[in-house]
Amino acid sequence: MRRTNRYPVKRANSLWHIYDTVPFWKVIKNFIVIQLGRYTPFLRMKNGLYRTFLRMEIGGKTALALMVMPDIMFPENIEVGTNSVIGYNTTILAHEYLINEYRIGRVVIGDDVMIGANTTILPGVTIGDGAIVSSATLINRDVPPGAFVGGNPMHVIYTKEEMEARSENND
Repeated sequence: MRRTNRYPVKRANSLWHIYDTVPFWKVIKNFIVIQLGRYTPFLRMKNGLYRTFLRMEIGGKTALALMVMPDIMFPENIEVGTNSVIGYNTTILAHEYLINEYRIGRVVIGDDVMIGANTTILPGVTIGDGAIVSSATLINRDVPPGAFVGGNPMHVIYTKEEMEARSENND
């Protein structure tokens, strides 16, 4: 189950209410910072930009690959632990605008997490420590610590215990 706050809207769909939900100049600033970060190959610089200007929580030695797209409206609702890797062109959403409502939720990515390229992470989910996410996965619910998950929608391929057993068999 995703943890989001829901805000109903009347009349037009929720995207028409966008600047009632987030200030215009915040979106402009976030857009510029994110575009700089998406294209910079310097991890320390990218993490510094995101920590300073977007108020994202990013742990030490974490790497957001080229073209990772953090949420442009509410990046301050994204937390990434230490020593994690977020793969190329991954999208991390902390909001979703629907027809009759919009939702905002915190995204928490644990320590030592590996997220494959082209993954989409929906708002309100937690990815547990040591989890591995296959490329092109839609993260639509919490990922247990140490699990290997993949697919659209996401499903558990191996639990932490199965991953540990596989690792022991390969030694």
